Amino acid sequence: MELFQLSRAQDVRGAIAAGAASADAGHGAQVRFLAGGTTLLDLMKLNVERPAIVIDISRLPLDRIEALPDGGVKIGATARNADLALHPLIREPYAVLSQALLAGASAQLRNMATTAGNLLQRTRCVYFRDTSMPCNKREPGSGCPAIDGFNRTLAILGTSDACIATNPSDMNAALTALDATIHIEGPDGTRSVAIDDFYLLPGTTPQRETVLGAGELITHVTLPPLPAGSRSLYLKLRDRASYEFALASAAVVMQIENGRIAYARVALGGVGTKPWHALEAEAVLHGAPPDTATFQKAAHAALANAKPQSQNGFKVELARRCIVHALTQAAAHD
Repeated sequence: MELFQLSRAQDVRGAIAAGAASADAGHGAQVRFLAGGTTLLDLMKLNVERPAIVIDISRLPLDRIEALPDGGVKIGATARNADLALHPLIREPYAVLSQALLAGASAQLRNMATTAGNLLQRTRCVYFRDTSMPCNKREPGSGCPAIDGFNRTLAILGTSDACIATNPSDMNAALTALDATIHIEGPDGTRSVAIDDFYLLPGTTPQRETVLGAGELITHVTLPPLPAGSRSLYLKLRDRASYEFALASAAVVMQIENGRIAYARVALGGVGTKPWHALEAEAVLHGAPPDTATFQKAAHAALANAKPQSQNGFKVELARRCIVHALTQAAAHD
């Protein structure tokens, strides 16, 4: 780990000002905010992340989880994953999010990891994490050895010739299915970004993963109220039963009225370069009967544009089956 300067922010505006000032002084991308540190410190030890300045925001009052007047929920940026998963406003009303959080990492990590940190969690691609290897995400223009190398766990949706790294987060898939909004504060004020617009496809610039600018800080996330009678579920398929990242996962939300699907949201994890919103599947589901034939048709639509690599072609069928099983379970839920 390289030497860095550590400071502790006293309030949100102070944190943003410190981040912006450091960026203006020429540090730019070398400034990082620290909350739980479960990803940042890990990558700093590997010298993948080498910030010159780290700003500790862990003591800022950004950890509240509270109901909104419209029936939705506001989740603070530093709310711990464990607290969020078990919170009464989340556990049953937004079951898909609670299940996704509890499916991730270990109890110890969930006690430290935060909402914003999880939103910004970086890929587990072995080439990204090994500084002796080239990686376009880490060093733009150096190449992507994963394309012709070890790619069994990597993405089949949203890939490019520059990068096939997978977004590893369970929580992010659930938030996508819940139409979450990310609230950001920065030197130029505040803004709100739909989660679908928050993440960027790799294209030719895989080093840029989100729309966050220099000095900008995620302050909270909001969830809209779900339609009455909605059922939601998160299904994660992995190599082992615990402490493992998804090979494929499905976050689904469904409302059934008069024997038809009146509302549907489907998001995938483990298969996309960002949390994957399966819009094609939703188009199939809307207005259709909640049966196996519909679910299979939706699953095939969701993976129609998949581009598997030499070792991960199995993910196409795995993800299809994951979607069908998740939808079947959600439809059967009382």
